[in-house]
Amino acid sequence: MDIETGAVIFLGDGKGADSLDPFWKKLKHSKAHIEAVVTDMSPSYIKAIEENIPQATHVTDPFHIKLFNDQLSDLRRELYNETNDKLKKSLKAPDGCY
Repeated sequence: MDIETGAVIFLGDGKGADSLDPFWKKLKHSKAHIEAVVTDMSPSYIKAIEENIPQATHVTDPFHIKLFNDQLSDLRRELYNETNDKLKKSLKAPDGCY
């Protein structure tokens, strides 16, 4: 999509980097200048961008950044609770002790 006009430039079939092959061919023929690209955090997309338009700034879209942060927060909570539970068990006095 062209960010300035909103025009759809290309729709690929699939989610893999190879779905962009027709786009790279079209792009080379058009001699267009791409300044920035926004994608999710897919390693295959990142690699395809680095290989085909290394001069472009690559940005991860805010939706996927929020998803990543939410998952990271869930993991932190899970690790904290697990560690806290183990610590409480190891510090608990044996029965009959005060």
